Amino acid sequence: MANVQIEELRKKLDEINDNLLDLINERAEIVQQIGRVKKTQGMNRFDPVRERKMLDMISEKNEGPFETSTLQHIFKEIFKASLELQEDDHRKALLVSRKRQPENTVFDINGETIGRSGTQTFIAGPCAVESYEQVAEVAKAVKKQGLKLLRGGAFKPRTSPYDFQGLGEEGLKILKKVADEYDLAVISEIVNPADIEKAVDYIDVIQIGARNMQNFELLKAAGSVDKPVLLKRGLSATIQEFINAAEYIVSRGNNRVILCERGIRTYEKATRNTLDITSVPILKQETHLPVFVDVTHSTGRRDLLLPAAKAGLAIGADGIMVEVHPDPAVALSDSAQQLDINQFNKFMDEIKNSGLYNKTDKTSPSTI
Repeated sequence: MANVQIEELRKKLDEINDNLLDLINERAEIVQQIGRVKKTQGMNRFDPVRERKMLDMISEKNEGPFETSTLQHIFKEIFKASLELQEDDHRKALLVSRKRQPENTVFDINGETIGRSGTQTFIAGPCAVESYEQVAEVAKAVKKQGLKLLRGGAFKPRTSPYDFQGLGEEGLKILKKVADEYDLAVISEIVNPADIEKAVDYIDVIQIGARNMQNFELLKAAGSVDKPVLLKRGLSATIQEFINAAEYIVSRGNNRVILCERGIRTYEKATRNTLDITSVPILKQETHLPVFVDVTHSTGRRDLLLPAAKAGLAIGADGIMVEVHPDPAVALSDSAQQLDINQFNKFMDEIKNSGLYNKTDKTSPSTI
């Protein structure tokens, strides 16, 4: 008997659900009509006075059993969804999203194809530029391995104000000189929007580091110049915040953006950061931008660089970034996580023999 009664009540619920569905969609159609009228009259879509009036009406007419606050929460979600309905579908989708551009963004840096499916790129170089001799020795090893992209920090945002802050413009000049000698492209971090203009004369790719992922003025400045940008995920940034940071750059007209997962801060202390490896396929599904993994900063441990790189390639990363120093023990920054030249050669040999690395060719891609 009880089962029969439950089934009857469930049927009533189903009927009410059907009615609610019809009413919600009928409401949505009216909302769209209102949106079109507002657009023709140049009115703002969001009307807080009207929303407050509707919430007050709900409060006055509610007779339970739901608490008024519960019903207001439900209706506020309906209001929010309705507001989105009034937007142009083309505007709603972010410029970096797959909805706006289903195909991968592919571009060329110094003969290296970035973002093409099935091919990967390696970026290697010292954490910080310390001298011409230091950078040249690393560049020689990078060139010997057939790589084309050299990284090096000229401006170093450090946790402590007393740590080595980089050589600044002099570091950029060293990078440029070495890169020209070895036919390499330079990637270096810029921390101040005012430095962008002079930096473009020395570097091929602007790096925006984790601590500056939400430096919106820097993002806009990088988006306003004709240079590729490598954007690193913030220390505690969500994937959506990361994507929106990239949108700042692309919205200024610069579509050549590389997303770089470099680990996030968690409670775990065994590694410097926690490598969020699953962010790679999520970012590739949600955006059309190339996705790299920085294995050095994500692990902070020399012994984990190779397995982390293999994991990144296996899960679909378009590239790997790793730090190399002629003598890490005397490095002015991050000595514990940089490879020396011999270790770097073994690292690259292991990667090449793993079957996970398909080197890009020199064929010109369909650049954006």
